[in-house]
Amino acid sequence: MTQLKKHLNPATVLSCLALFVALSGAAYAAGVGKKSVKTRHLGNGAVTALKLHNGAVTTPKLRNLAVTNPKLGDAAVSATKIANGAVRSAALGGQVVTTGKLKNGGVTGEKLANNAVGTEKLTANAIATGKLQDGSVTAAKLASSFLAQLVRNVSYETKLSASNSDPKPAVTAECPSGKVAIGGGARVAGGATVAVTESAPTAPNGQGKRTGWTAAAAEMAPDGANWTVEAYVVCAEL
Repeated sequence: MTQLKKHLNPATVLSCLALFVALSGAAYAAGVGKKSVKTRHLGNGAVTALKLHNGAVTTPKLRNLAVTNPKLGDAAVSATKIANGAVRSAALGGQVVTTGKLKNGGVTGEKLANNAVGTEKLTANAIATGKLQDGSVTAAKLASSFLAQLVRNVSYETKLSASNSDPKPAVTAECPSGKVAIGGGARVAGGATVAVTESAPTAPNGQGKRTGWTAAAAEMAPDGANWTVEAYVVCAEL
């Protein structure tokens, strides 16, 4: 014991203590098995960002709603980090997608729901002639009051009287079935002193429609020459 005391001094004692602590720590670390450190063994704030291996925190390790807005840095979620279809309508607040946030051509016909663009969403003069497809405006799309004012399938019919010296010939040009007269006239050919005495639509039929045009003429001074009178009528569907 006396010999041991000769070799003891503060430096020797401190060296021995340091060696003991180092060996104890190494022995303790060597004795920690895989998955031996549980969550309950970690103090608050013990696992910092610097202690996480790259790629250590994957999506399956994040619980639902774990990443909240306050945990995201400015511009942390860029367009390249959003999966296709990840942002649904239900996740967007009111007025989130404004006109300024839509790129040119971003809203195509395929992205519009049926009947999404109603009349109330169209500004004045929004539908110009150049934006109408050929044949897109059909009769079914016109107001009945407007359609009634239009003429369709216009045709031109004539009827000529016999060429003779009859002093007062008359002739009527008739419209095809389903059409009515919307105009007409008369003319004469031959004879020296002949005048048109009648040029008018025919009397209304049983449906109250005029379907022909009558023309008549007469000699002012009979000279025995042959001449004709012709009636013509402009017909259309109404």
